[in-house]
Order: sequence, then structure tokens, then C-alpha cells
Amino acid sequence: VRGLCPLKHILRQKEDNTLIFEARFESGNLQKVVKVNEFEYQLTLRTDLYTSRHTQWYYFQVSNTQAGMPYRFTIVNFTNRNSLYKRGLRPLLYSEADAKKHKVGWRRTGNEIKYYKNNAGQGGHQYFSLTWTFQFPHDLDTCYFAHCYPYTYSNLQEYLVAISKDPVKSTFCKIHILCHSLAGNIVYVLTITNPPESGKGTERKAVILTARVHPGETNSSWIMKGFLDYILGDSGTAQLLRDNFVFKVVPMLNPDGVIVGNHRCSLTGQDLNRKYRSNGKKCYPSIWYTRNMIKRVMGERDVFLYCDIHGHNGKKNVFLYGCERKQQAKAPYVHPRVFPLLLSRNCPDKFSFTDCRFRVRKSKEGTGRVVMWKMGINNSYTLEAS
Repeated sequence: VRGLCPLKHILRQKEDNTLIFEARFESGNLQKVVKVNEFEYQLTLRTDLYTSRHTQWYYFQVSNTQAGMPYRFTIVNFTNRNSLYKRGLRPLLYSEADAKKHKVGWRRTGNEIKYYKNNAGQGGHQYFSLTWTFQFPHDLDTCYFAHCYPYTYSNLQEYLVAISKDPVKSTFCKIHILCHSLAGNIVYVLTITNPPESGKGTERKAVILTARVHPGETNSSWIMKGFLDYILGDSGTAQLLRDNFVFKVVPMLNPDGVIVGNHRCSLTGQDLNRKYRSNGKKCYPSIWYTRNMIKRVMGERDVFLYCDIHGHNGKKNVFLYGCERKQQAKAPYVHPRVFPLLLSRNCPDKFSFTDCRFRVRKSKEGTGRVVMWKMGINNSYTLEAS
């Protein structure tokens, strides 16, 4: 045996069916994948940049798929104790082949969905796992998974370009630069109102809407898009609203967080919806400039309503958080419960008045809702949607 030439073995390489994962694209989030066995993978999400927390948003690509095989994915480092995955929420799947062949986009997927406490707690953190089984629809397809329907900064820019090129919409919707984010991305502000007849228009009240302060709450961008589609439309109601109000809209308060795939924070590692009392113009430009813009509007006209649009990860339905004094003032103030009550009457299948809350908690004193209320906007709300 010693001294003889080794035999030349030709090893027959079995076809490698390992899935290929990728998340280095706009709004993507996935840090690590471990292949447990042939059809089972353990996934770890990236925390928000410059923090050790906030794992909720995921969005990643998978290729080298095999159709009809029983795959299991388990994400092992969620930090929220409660989750809508316990109450019927399912992950989202997008298949490039299905989109091309059948014009099918994102769809809910997954069976045997469980959300549970695991044993991986480190440094005082308790982690939770989400696990689900599913089958890919096609061989050698490229698919994507996401926590909620993605809406990127590029999606917003394409939408705004289409408005600016529309000869009708651009007459009553003006798009301006509110400021630049820390990474140099534009934070846009839209002014929507019908051109007033000469000498009129100053008596129009203002409605101020903002969205996407938390990047992982993509549903807030879809609600904002729905609002803009409606208010820029040619229905009689939209015309009437544009005749009677000036709408000031900031559609994406945290573009940096959206681009890098954060769940909650900006590039400072801070929750911007706790910074409305801050004078940190350099650290939190979008918040500082939004507050200043609102002060300026309040100097010019009455502000009828302020609403900041969010997504909720623990509660079902669509509902509002408002602000109420312990002893609610009598007229001329409109009671802050009136607007949510009207919403629930108009669309009882979508909006839940019983889920609305009006207490002002100490922990929420830096939020847009509370700060605008204290500045004098009585109808000041956070809109939450599951």
C-alpha cells in the first residue's frame, strides 16, 4: 500500500439542490442562513443598523428552487413577544415565473405556521421563532419572501414622477423637497389643493398627512398611496375636498431606513417617532423640517386634521390613536372621538372604533400625534393598520 500511486477516483457530484439566498437589494433584510437538512433552513434577520434590536421586517430572494418539495423555513431571532403570526398572518411569497407567465404578484403562503419563544436568548434578549412549511411553485425559479408587501423608496419616486408628468394632476399637486435625509435622500412634501379663484383660498383649512416613519410598516405606504390615488382622482368628492382643503403630505419620513431594510429606526439607530420634541435638525432632519412646516402652515391657516400613518404588528383591524384631555373642553373644540366615529360609520367592515384609544401616555410624548396636539391641533391622530 505504501509507495503505490493513489488510485484516481472520479467522484460523481450529486446535483446541488441547496437554495441560494440573497438580500443585498433595496429594502432587503436577511443576515444569515443555515441549512439544517435537505429541505430545512434556519434564518437570522439583521437588526436595525447601529442597534442590537428591532428584528421584524424581512425581505429576501431565494433561487435554485425545486417545485413541489416540502420546505421548512424558521426565522429564529424575532424580539416581539406578541405577533399576528399567532393570529392567522402568513408570510408573503413572490414568484418571478408566476409573475411572468400568469401575472400573479405577491401572495400569502405557508402552512403549519408557529410563532414561539425559543432558547436562544443572549445578553438579556429573549428571542422568538417563526416557522412555516411551503412548496415552491416552479423548478429553478427566483422567489422572494417578505413580512408585508414591499414598498421601496424607488416605488415612491416612480409614483411622484408619474404625478409630475401628468398634465392634469400636476396643476393641483405640487411636489417639493422638504429636506434631505442623513444619507442625502430627498424627503418630499406634496401640496394638494385646487387653484383658488383670485383672492380666495386663504380660508381653506389644512389637512396634514405623514407616513412611513417606521420603515418595516410598509402598509402605511400602501395606505398613503391609496389616499393619493383618491385625492388626485376626478371624482366629485375628490374635487370637493380639493376645493375646501389644502393637503400637506409627507409620504416617506424615513427613506434611509426604508432603503437599508430597517424595521423601526433611522440611520441614527433612533425611533424618529419619539423625536418630535427634539431640536436635532442635523440628526433628525425629516422630523425637524416636518414640525417646522406644520408650524408655518398653522401661522397661515387653521389645521383641521393631522394624521401619521403606521402599521401595527400586534393588533388586527384599522384604528386611530387620538389625544384627549382629562376634562375635554366644550365647544368650539370638536371632540377628538368624532372623526374616528365617522370613519367607523362610513366603513364598518374596515375601521374598528372599539380598537381606538385616546389616552396620552408618558412614553408617547415625543410622537407626532402628541406633539402636534400640544401645538394646538385638536384632531391629531396616529392611524394604525394591521
